[in-house]
Amino acid sequence: MHSHPRSAVVTGSSSGIGLGIAEGFAAAGMNVMMNGIESPEEIRPICDRLADEHGVRVAYEPANMMTPEGARDLIASAEKAFGRVDVLVNNAGIQHVAPVEEFPEAKWDAIMALNLSAVFHTSKAAITGMKTRGWGRIINVASAHGLVASPFKSAYVSAKHGILGFTKTLAIEAAENGVTVNAICPGYVLTPLVEKQIPDTAKARGITEEQVKRDVLLAAQWTKKFVTVEQLAGVALFLCSEAAENITGIALPVDGGWTAS
Repeated sequence: MHSHPRSAVVTGSSSGIGLGIAEGFAAAGMNVMMNGIESPEEIRPICDRLADEHGVRVAYEPANMMTPEGARDLIASAEKAFGRVDVLVNNAGIQHVAPVEEFPEAKWDAIMALNLSAVFHTSKAAITGMKTRGWGRIINVASAHGLVASPFKSAYVSAKHGILGFTKTLAIEAAENGVTVNAICPGYVLTPLVEKQIPDTAKARGITEEQVKRDVLLAAQWTKKFVTVEQLAGVALFLCSEAAENITGIALPVDGGWTAS
């Protein structure tokens, strides 16, 4: 199909969804530039394992995605390491939950910077090379909250809705250059971040942890199953495939039917 391996950048890939996508890409034979806030020493064992298991190159860059410079540096260091960036997955994100009237302004700004502006800065840095080579994939990990709202998540919901607008715009701009730009909208995934909240929620509500999962977290997911990181990696790989060449500018829910009703 193509002689050289594809090279991918996955932001926020030291754990959770990002790590799952990085693993799926490495398993499919892609070089991967990983990124997170941990020190390189902490992440080196993961990089080494992926590289050894799959015979690909795996690097790590703890660039600060909250800043335009950090986002640009991440793309630059991937281009230096692999010679090119074929696939960009914008996954890094943070959350804060509070009613609007109590929502700290600094938290709003931080969520906007990482969950939305970083997507613009990395895409801006990577798109020229993709267009020049006539092939590229930008995959933005949005959320079911890019399509619908929940209370007390104003910044997150706004940023994720914003990602969909940016995805559509860039998709149209890059459409004639062999570059697709799409968003994946996951429902609840049982990441370490979510798992940590379950015992506390159970205590606070006076219900069992199983009830928290089913009646609180999965209330909106008709399948009553958590989305898995492996499923999201599979969806991302599909969007990189030739079958998906004419899929661009979409918001693809992977949410157990949440946004269907």
